[in-house]
Amino acid sequence: MGVRSWIERWPVYRQLTGRDDLGRGAAARSPRTDELRARTATADREVKSVCPFCAVGCAQRVFVRDEQVTQIEGDPDSPVSRGRLCPRGSSSLSLVTSPSRVSKVRYRRPYSSEWEDLDLDSALDMIADRVIETRANSWEHEDEQGRHLHRTMGIASLGGATLDNEENYLMKKLYTALGAVQVENQARI
Repeated sequence: MGVRSWIERWPVYRQLTGRDDLGRGAAARSPRTDELRARTATADREVKSVCPFCAVGCAQRVFVRDEQVTQIEGDPDSPVSRGRLCPRGSSSLSLVTSPSRVSKVRYRRPYSSEWEDLDLDSALDMIADRVIETRANSWEHEDEQGRHLHRTMGIASLGGATLDNEENYLMKKLYTALGAVQVENQARI
């Protein structure tokens, strides 16, 4: 390959001698560029979602191939984010695909130094048993003046900013039904 052919392949030369003055089209392309394909092009389907990082609620398009997430992008149809994602939202693909992602229930028994894996049903049963026990042990029927309380101060909830209105509503209903009066949300703190 001679010097002339090397120079002709150089993008700056193509920009200066061709019709692409700004170097944003053909002048910037190479054979390698022509071989590249977007990760979204091979997706089997697209799923609409919401970014999990903050309360803004930026819409996302999740691209899936063979039931594996291959790409996550901002949704241009969203009136909230108009297709844009902040650096945290842009990195949300790693939440799903990271090899260090915890995908099992991990439990460390009291006074133990070792973690163990639990199946989901066992973990949920343990949580339910502890909620029932805590509610029973901390239930207040009346105060010292005989006023009806029907509450527990042993259970509280602090919701996160990524929860939407419907999720917050359901959590409030759940904790109120349990008798908890300490129901708060991170967005108000």
